[in-house]
Amino acid sequence: MSIDTRPALAPEAKREQLIMAGFYLVAIVLGVLNGFYGTAFTHSVGDFVSSVFIKLFKFISIPIIAVSIISTLASISKSSESGRIFRHTIFYTLLTTILAAVLAAGLYLLFSPANVALPDGATAPAAVAEKSYFAYVQSVIPDNFLAPFLSANVLSVLLIAAAVGLAIAKLPRESRSQEILTAFFTACQDVLFVLVKWLIKVLPVGIFGFISALCVELASGVSIGGLGTYFATVLTANFLQMLVVLPLVLLIRGLNPLRVARGMMPALLVAFFSKSSAGTLPVTMACSEERVGVRPAVARFVLPICTTINMNACAAFILITSVFLMQNAGAEITLGTLGVWVLIATIAAVGNAGVPMGCFFLTASLMASMNVPILLMGVILPVYAVIDMIETMLNVWSDSTVAAMVNKDLYGDEDEAKREAVSA
Repeated sequence: MSIDTRPALAPEAKREQLIMAGFYLVAIVLGVLNGFYGTAFTHSVGDFVSSVFIKLFKFISIPIIAVSIISTLASISKSSESGRIFRHTIFYTLLTTILAAVLAAGLYLLFSPANVALPDGATAPAAVAEKSYFAYVQSVIPDNFLAPFLSANVLSVLLIAAAVGLAIAKLPRESRSQEILTAFFTACQDVLFVLVKWLIKVLPVGIFGFISALCVELASGVSIGGLGTYFATVLTANFLQMLVVLPLVLLIRGLNPLRVARGMMPALLVAFFSKSSAGTLPVTMACSEERVGVRPAVARFVLPICTTINMNACAAFILITSVFLMQNAGAEITLGTLGVWVLIATIAAVGNAGVPMGCFFLTASLMASMNVPILLMGVILPVYAVIDMIETMLNVWSDSTVAAMVNKDLYGDEDEAKREAVSA
């Protein structure tokens, strides 16, 4: 079977992206003008819009996080392929994602981005500043199945979703229960993704509100100097994972990272410019099989799974951005806090599959659900377009390394001659 290696984005999709980029630009400009030069009435309009969108984020965040994690963990068990391929894939996926989150936590400690300074006399929101983060950790074990969903307790919802997804995966394959439950949660996921797409369509209106409200604060004396260090932390985490961590993992497994990278270069370039790891999948599979020498049985099983759950860049972005926003809201950031967020970011990255705007949207939803102010997300958005390109390339690169390592584990050195031939 031939694989289509053409770039994934159709002209219509490109035009739609350009139109949305134009809307974002207009929203940002209008938000800045309103924030600095608007009247009290227009400022109140901006506050109203930002409040509405925060409510919408809260409305969609908990169900989509829960359903995505459940359907992902439940669906990947349906394949009739060898259980060995599945186990090795999950092991390397979790390994690389956890390494990305740990690296992000270490870099956050190293860079220590400063807070966005509040105006004189202002204080952090009491709901965050007065509550130790360990209170969230203590509340992670629910005593009621529905209570975490009603109270938007993100930690408990993540735990419940992971447990339910794994429980469905463990149901006997001959039983129809697994098939029915998996189909149900997958259908729920599809419906929620439609709602997310609708929200994304009107997101420029929300960006106007966020930018407007933030500029009002800037006019009152807020300094955003810490954002430069924040962006440096995110980019450094991506490049170190891409250029150091993943190559070292390949070397440990006895694979030449330069050979794998050279073979995957067409897919990495498509990923960078398309900003869609799912859309790049046909190119990724073709490069993996034809240029790296991964067996089709491995590539066609591993890569679709990795495209869904192997989100190295997303784990790093979620951790760094969430901790930065919480720090600005007055929460105490300790080693324990970062340790907990390594786990949260890893699980959340797994549940990020298929969500438009990926890490950015999921992070905003997580923070809104925890009542952490997300106005700074409006400032992050214009730069996120570049970050998203790098993150997509990193995700495809991590997918490729997992496929190469699984192939190495299953077939050992018997494919070495083939890899040498196709990479020559």
